[in-house]
Amino acid sequence: MSSDLTTGLFVFMLATFIGFEIIRRVPSLLHTPLMSLTNAISGIALVGSLVIAGSQRSTLTTVLGTLAVTASTINVVGGFMITDRMLKMFKRRGARPAQGAKP
Repeated sequence: MSSDLTTGLFVFMLATFIGFEIIRRVPSLLHTPLMSLTNAISGIALVGSLVIAGSQRSTLTTVLGTLAVTASTINVVGGFMITDRMLKMFKRRGARPAQGAKP
């Protein structure tokens, strides 16, 4: 293995472990804002994968870019669906009448 590949793999594994540990210790109250931030990061990854898929450097690059676009799109859409579902949990079930209105 080359030195660059080894370094890149080490950084990836370290980032994965640290990210997992940070996310695991987030209190339940902060999950919705954290999910929104994760959706924004996934959106950036989607834009990057679109750039890679459209660069047409080689067939392998185009195929991997297309797979990255598919995975990023699924991640963004699923993240927004989960965030929407979590936000619905905080809505009131019954609508209150407006103040000063006659029943």
